[in-house]
Amino acid sequence: MTDKSSRTTLLEDPQLRPFLPLLWVAWSDGDMEEDDLAALCARVEAMPWLRPAARIALAAWLDPSAPPSAEERAALIDAVERVSATLSPERRRDLVELGASLAEATGADDDVKRALAELEERVGVTRGAPMPVAERAGPDAPAFDVRALQALLDGDQSAVREEVRRFLAQPDVRAYGLPVDEYRIKVAGWLAELAKRGFGARAYPGVTSEEPDLGAFVATFESLAMGDLSLVVRYGVQFGLFGGSVYFLATDAQRREHLPKIATLETPGCFAMSEVGHGSDVANLETVATWQPDTRTFVIHTPGESARKDWIGGAAKHARTATVFAQLEAHGERHGVHAFLVPIRDANGAMCEGVRAGDTGHKMGLNGVDNGRLWFDNVAVPESALLARFARMDDVGRYESEIANPSRRFFTMLGTLVGGRVSVAAAGVTASKVALAIAVRYATARRPFGASDGLPLMSYPTHGRRLLPRLATTYVHSFAIDRLRRVFAEATRATGDVDTRELEAQAAALKVIATAHAVDTARACREACGGQGYLSVNRLPDLCADIEVFTTFEGDNTVLLQLVAKSLLAGFKRRFEGTGFAAVARHLAERAKVAVLEKNVVAARRTAPEHLRDRAFHLAALRYREEQLLSTSAARLRKRLAAKKPMEEAALEVQEHMVALARAHAERLALEWFDDAVATIEDDALRALLDEVGALHGIGALRADAGFYLSEGYFDATKESALRKESDRLIRELVPAARELVDAFGIPDACLAAPIAFMDPAHPTW
Repeated sequence: MTDKSSRTTLLEDPQLRPFLPLLWVAWSDGDMEEDDLAALCARVEAMPWLRPAARIALAAWLDPSAPPSAEERAALIDAVERVSATLSPERRRDLVELGASLAEATGADDDVKRALAELEERVGVTRGAPMPVAERAGPDAPAFDVRALQALLDGDQSAVREEVRRFLAQPDVRAYGLPVDEYRIKVAGWLAELAKRGFGARAYPGVTSEEPDLGAFVATFESLAMGDLSLVVRYGVQFGLFGGSVYFLATDAQRREHLPKIATLETPGCFAMSEVGHGSDVANLETVATWQPDTRTFVIHTPGESARKDWIGGAAKHARTATVFAQLEAHGERHGVHAFLVPIRDANGAMCEGVRAGDTGHKMGLNGVDNGRLWFDNVAVPESALLARFARMDDVGRYESEIANPSRRFFTMLGTLVGGRVSVAAAGVTASKVALAIAVRYATARRPFGASDGLPLMSYPTHGRRLLPRLATTYVHSFAIDRLRRVFAEATRATGDVDTRELEAQAAALKVIATAHAVDTARACREACGGQGYLSVNRLPDLCADIEVFTTFEGDNTVLLQLVAKSLLAGFKRRFEGTGFAAVARHLAERAKVAVLEKNVVAARRTAPEHLRDRAFHLAALRYREEQLLSTSAARLRKRLAAKKPMEEAALEVQEHMVALARAHAERLALEWFDDAVATIEDDALRALLDEVGALHGIGALRADAGFYLSEGYFDATKESALRKESDRLIRELVPAARELVDAFGIPDACLAAPIAFMDPAHPTW
């Protein structure tokens, strides 16, 4: 139809500029049918006001029999970027706005604008359709120092994290596809190397290390999650759960006796709390430790199959000592659950008398961990086996404890183990980072159409939508978990009777959202990598399988949400205790203030980009949702209790409302702590970048529960639509920085271990 060679040079024609976005849409994804292109050509031919050369060039771009080459498409994208760079950011955020703006900028008359509108309608371009993304950062791409961002993420434990990276950078610290027995042996060898390097010793500050608190230990656990997650779990079981039970529940003398051997792996152990018949109901475990006053021993016994200790990491093969949680019974009286150190194997690996172990078997993931089952048949252990920080047997053989209330004593003992949830939450965030690093690096190099000169996957809006909101949430969680780690570390430095209830609720809340997000992110990244993501060598299948159980151990996520909700309701009740009408009046006044300031027609319809991206707006909305769910949960419970329903029954009837409350609390807490962290950043470029990242996450959080906000009148349908469009704009703005955002995680190449994460852009189709 036309001379194709004129296409590229005539891209500079001012009369063609308003049509450039249209041309990009016509050829961007191959969805335009020949009939559509032919109809567009006919309309172009009917534009007598176009100069002949411009009309010929435009028709050439729309000729279905002669599609443009990859080189010509790249020139088209470059032209769109160059002409759009002369406009303000607000006027180049989508294709319709860009086309209209270019028409105005070139002084086009009404005929051009009318023709442009007709052609856009024919193509099906809608407002909000994304701008093309070039293979390089566009004019809006934030310029930032990747190393500075990594240092920011590493925080105050950068030296510890670098030490872990050096370990993970060894090529042999990677395994997949091994038989279970070989895999377990390899993980055991890695664990021994960690102990040799002193990674276990930092778990017990003041006993086996000079660390001031447990911050370095949690940072080690979190950073190890860049590598093999079976090793992470073994490390956590040996030094965190098993050793941690001694560190927190034992006397000073017991700690000095046992912890050096645990830290060096001279005493490999396991943590035997869970029972097959009780799950989360730890208070009602059935295993019994019966006091024998004549011999001053305890007899540990499994009374029935439901009391079998289950899912005990290390129990099937490697552990020689177990911390066994059992009901302490003395002189016919039960004193609740206590912890005992019980030998289960001798130095040669043979089972001790009265102890039986079984292998849990092949699992969905984490098969480098030898999960097992334990039974005890009247196993006698000395009095010193009782971890006696909070309770002991006196000189005449009677039970004594400084904490008289059994319920408070139980929760005090369990509260000391909150570090497990902090660590699992942190590892969940790291797993999300690994999955995203693989998927984003692949998406920025892989060009599915057009070979080496085609568009990378990340240029496609649907692909950006898959990955970038999840990347933004991972950043928010990373900063929030870092804050949680520091709060936890500070609590471990405290002396005396410290109230850890708030910390426990915070750890539970963030553990839930971090691990749930990790599961979702790993799966999404696997899918985003197509068939390559299904290959074990690219690590994503193992990552999906291994991370799945993080939503279960250290507390099932749904159960933890209920615990968080109960904590919030208890705090809500305390607000009004002993304060009478004044507290109620203040509460009602605050709610009225929210209604006036935020639930009004003007606020509900504000759609300016600076407002939609404002983290103060996001946080206000999240706080409103949390407070509303808290008030209504309390009211629903109060109504049922007033009707004389038992508390357990009332709680069941309000259970889903309470779970929604806890989730709302967790999401608000994470964004609030992220906001606090960003506010302290002095580097303008990094702060601007993280503001965009936080805005993408914040908008996503509001849109995820848009039904609530619409029903509450907090915002209307117009604002909800504006939030969607603003989210699309943010994704487009962050695409050029995606590779650098994942590089800032500092994951060693040998640890990343996925060939698709190291694709050569010059040969992107392999």
